[in-house]
Amino acid sequence: MSGLIEQYGVLWGTLAVVGQIGAFMIVLLLSLAFLLLMDRKVWAAVQMRKGPNVVGAFGLLQSFADFLKFVFKEIVVPAGADRTLFLLAPLITFILAFIGWAVVPVAPGWVIADLNVGVLYLLAISSLGVYGIIIGGWASNSKYPFMGALRSAAQMVSYEVSIGFVIVTVLLFAGSMNLSVIVEQQAGGFWNWNILAGHAFPWPMFLVMIPMTGVFFISALAETNRPPFDLPEAESELVAGYQVEYSSTPYLLFMIGEYLNIVLMCAMTTILFFGGWQAPFDFAPFTWVPPVFWFAIKVVFFFFMFAMVKALVPRYRYDQLMRLGWKIFLPTSLGAVALVGAYITYGAS
Repeated sequence: MSGLIEQYGVLWGTLAVVGQIGAFMIVLLLSLAFLLLMDRKVWAAVQMRKGPNVVGAFGLLQSFADFLKFVFKEIVVPAGADRTLFLLAPLITFILAFIGWAVVPVAPGWVIADLNVGVLYLLAISSLGVYGIIIGGWASNSKYPFMGALRSAAQMVSYEVSIGFVIVTVLLFAGSMNLSVIVEQQAGGFWNWNILAGHAFPWPMFLVMIPMTGVFFISALAETNRPPFDLPEAESELVAGYQVEYSSTPYLLFMIGEYLNIVLMCAMTTILFFGGWQAPFDFAPFTWVPPVFWFAIKVVFFFFMFAMVKALVPRYRYDQLMRLGWKIFLPTSLGAVALVGAYITYGAS
């Protein structure tokens, strides 16, 4: 977007950049409203019920009604809470969730900041995201949210490690931390996507990358506190976890931040392993579909997979959660990095 400033001058170029960022945020929020409805509809369908179906045709306006309900509710701050930090925590979560989208390319040239260190930027932002939850749990001045915040911190740190190593395997193939470059290198059909290690044929590196895709997806569930890893907000154990003292708009900000992170992980799965905006076949009529629609279709599919896991898989115990992260995913992803590194160094033609 720096080209707009060079083209139109500082004033009008800055206004154009701000306008594009605002339009992107609006589209993202509107998409989130319907994805949230989809999440509830999928869960209802699995349980053989209708789900939201009253507000608007087929319940399409339910998310907007919920938004208005939260906005007009009274903001209640517990008497013993640190008021400043209590209100700042959900704002931190909300802002960081949006900032992470700055480097996500949704189509050729459609990215707010095309950074050469885009992956490093995302890892940094995701690491900061835990602060909103910790501050919210501590500022509530209650044992239950504080326990939920500690659980969330441990969980997010644990699975960020395995996510980082899985991303390293993709970076070794791509040779770049620029997300646009990673997507461009997967052009030419689904056999070139990173899940199949398309650039590594004829040696079968897909035997490494397919399991790594699964590790990334499951780690994304844990990173975003989604079932079966929703221990930080487990109602039966912690009375809804770190956000139990929150209501009205602050609670809404926490939930928007959480769902934005979920959709971001769906987008990262698409970009890193499934070709981003690339069509599955590099010929008509698949090439007639605009790239942004291919990106959206893939993101919605992975969000559907998130929703199905939520509906079907029972919740883990906390010791099972930690054992999976540290004793299975960490050594597996570390071994995958070693294998891919060895292949890149000695086996690539």
